Amino acid sequence: MQTTLLEAIVKRRGALALASAVTLSLALAGCGSSNGGSAAKADDKGIITVNTVEPQNPLIPTSTNETGGGRVLDALFSGLVYYEPKTGEAKNELAESVESSDQVVWTVKLKKDAKFSDGSPIKADNYIKAWNYGANPKNAQLSSSFFEVIKGFTAGPTEAGAQAPDVPELSGLKKIDDYTFQITLNQPTSDFALRLGYSAYAPLPDVAFKDMKAYGQNPTVTSGPYTLKDKGWKHKESIELVKNENYSGPRQAKNGGLTFKIYLKTDAAYADVQSGQLDVLDELPAAAFSTFKSDFPESNANQPVAIFQSFTIPDRIKHFGMDEEGRLRRQAIAYAIDRETICKTIFQDTRVPAKDFTSPSMPNYEKVMKQTKGGEVLKFDKAKAKELWAKADAISKYDDTFTIGYNSDSSHKDWVDAVANQLKNNLGIKAEGEAFPDFKGLRDAITKQTIKGAFRSGWQADYPGMSNFLEPLYSKNGNSNDGKYNNEQFNKLMIDIAKLPVGDEQDMKFAEAQSILFTDLPAIPLWYSNVVGVWNKDNVSNVAFNWKSEPVYYEITKNAK
Repeated sequence: MQTTLLEAIVKRRGALALASAVTLSLALAGCGSSNGGSAAKADDKGIITVNTVEPQNPLIPTSTNETGGGRVLDALFSGLVYYEPKTGEAKNELAESVESSDQVVWTVKLKKDAKFSDGSPIKADNYIKAWNYGANPKNAQLSSSFFEVIKGFTAGPTEAGAQAPDVPELSGLKKIDDYTFQITLNQPTSDFALRLGYSAYAPLPDVAFKDMKAYGQNPTVTSGPYTLKDKGWKHKESIELVKNENYSGPRQAKNGGLTFKIYLKTDAAYADVQSGQLDVLDELPAAAFSTFKSDFPESNANQPVAIFQSFTIPDRIKHFGMDEEGRLRRQAIAYAIDRETICKTIFQDTRVPAKDFTSPSMPNYEKVMKQTKGGEVLKFDKAKAKELWAKADAISKYDDTFTIGYNSDSSHKDWVDAVANQLKNNLGIKAEGEAFPDFKGLRDAITKQTIKGAFRSGWQADYPGMSNFLEPLYSKNGNSNDGKYNNEQFNKLMIDIAKLPVGDEQDMKFAEAQSILFTDLPAIPLWYSNVVGVWNKDNVSNVAFNWKSEPVYYEITKNAK
């Protein structure tokens, strides 16, 4: 889910509570603001209208690996920890403490006053049952790999059509009492506590397990600052959330609820925020990049965040296998793209050309990059690109059309067309964008592996750690490994990295892992994103954006009329 310097320091000496075990700091330029009438009287019952796209999947914490549904889940559910919006610092939310003396066995104590939106208490069983459900291969949850580190995890089948085993329980989960449970991992994992703010680790109420399919369409019993209005998900139209009056955690809503308006075109959303029909917009159409500051002079944001953009080339595509020919073509494409020009002309400097597969906002980024080999492939070099493509053609002639799939309900068309034109001009090949009507349609084609060419990809950080960019996207069992990339050496490095504390040895392993990716290029890195957002200052105040680009929804206030 998810671009400036983030420094993470993880200190563990014996048994430490999470609040002291994980310290994070994020230096953001212009990190949020409270413009647009912050002195105005607030209507704490007012509903804030914000943008999104149609979620691909039901609103189940373990069933979502995309941002459309992810932002809704983050509002609906709370976990053991949350990430402080401005700093990315991990702090306890529903947990009283998360402790370990060896980074293998972790003991969680829950706050006893935490309740679901129906008033029922949140207990250890709500976590254990939810995690067991998410990890069970039979349930085919998209975020199941987040439980891979827990003892007893069984991966689902990789062959299409193969029967998934039914593994109803993780042996590494043990209830101590109603408000205490123990987690035993397969190996020491230094950043395990840091991960626990991701939505996949949220608890589920007992009612969810009576009919999970129905619950996913109408989750009206939730643990977060908001809950879904009954039958509030009107598909392809809106998702209506109301304030959870039983939430007692640190993310207290300062408004009466959120209405996520689902847009097929960002230019329509931009027109709505201008007219006051939408309060906050966090994705702008390309045409507005040159005008949004003058259109919204007192209510705009342009700040670095932990988002990486790429396009993935599955190795099942003819001529692009993980062999000599395929690697030559991938390298040629990487060299053929003039990222700087696209960032300047299309994005008006709201993007920064990528130098790797993660984000400059990750821990120890500069130290890792100094040790990483192969990054020169991301520098524009037309002559080198043509040379490598010719070498690949000498192995097997390429006469196909190279396509890049994207969803047309967002602002991707312009850059996809620009990249395709550069590939045509710099490699002398046929290249074009492949438009899908909406985000769900694109994601369905990707997950079902029916898409015939490359497709837009990338990552918005779930938690502030370099592993969160690399493991989900490129490990064999990564929950978002849409290209089905599988490199045994890379897989082993990800396992080794998880055992190591933050420091020089881990940095070296990250560098080795990225060097492998630069050789294989399962995806072509493009740029790091800034969040570019605007809001209607007549309607709302106290608008800010968090470290991973999303509005801090619960802090926004509605101006009283």
